[in-house]
Amino acid sequence: MGSIRIVGAGRAGGSFALALGGVGWVPEVMLRGVPLEAAADGVDVVLLCVPDGAVAEVAASIRPNPSCVVVHCAGSLTLDVLDPHPVRASVHPLVSLPSPAVGAQRLAGAWFGVAADPPGRDRVDELVGALDGRVVEVADRDRATYHAAAAMASNHLVALLGQVERTAASVGVPLDAYLDLARGSLANVAELGPAAALTGPVSRGDWATVAAHLAALPAEERPAYEALARSAARLCGRELPDL
Repeated sequence: MGSIRIVGAGRAGGSFALALGGVGWVPEVMLRGVPLEAAADGVDVVLLCVPDGAVAEVAASIRPNPSCVVVHCAGSLTLDVLDPHPVRASVHPLVSLPSPAVGAQRLAGAWFGVAADPPGRDRVDELVGALDGRVVEVADRDRATYHAAAAMASNHLVALLGQVERTAASVGVPLDAYLDLARGSLANVAELGPAAALTGPVSRGDWATVAAHLAALPAEERPAYEALARSAARLCGRELPDL
């Protein structure tokens, strides 16, 4: 196992520390400040688990060492933010990390969006492999698109369920009543793919029902519903009419 220093003790840093500690690594978590010699000889990996906007500044504060791989875990950032380090990498987990304890469990077997300078690739593969992770290669030019898809899969899904909660509460129905429906839809997507998994009025071309939904919703909820109905129509090869 390699030696690793984790800069940042928030949700991401804590999750990686617990997960790697559980598979035989001995991570050193740096709680306060970043010493100039954080990447000194004897340290194989420095993992930066800091806010995206701080990655470049923190990386620049560490003296470069060609024997150490400096890694960030920000999904949208390229390797350039780790200049002037000679061996750079990015390891972005495609799971949400709400707390270190839960995050550590989710990192096991997760997908990771990975990019690395060639000398550091073996070390990155070792880190991901220790977590039984699966790798998807993401070139620097594709990072923003890749991360946009991640935001859709996680953040936008949560925002959508927030809309479900508000809408259901207006007629006295709890969010819990809809969660099995949501889980079933995700299971269908996993088994069949998005297009085959789509059900409901848009998939049937039942525009009268869609119009009734829009009429029933408060004005502030209609744009999101209409945008997603239009996206559903595109998925099944239809065109949402003017309603």
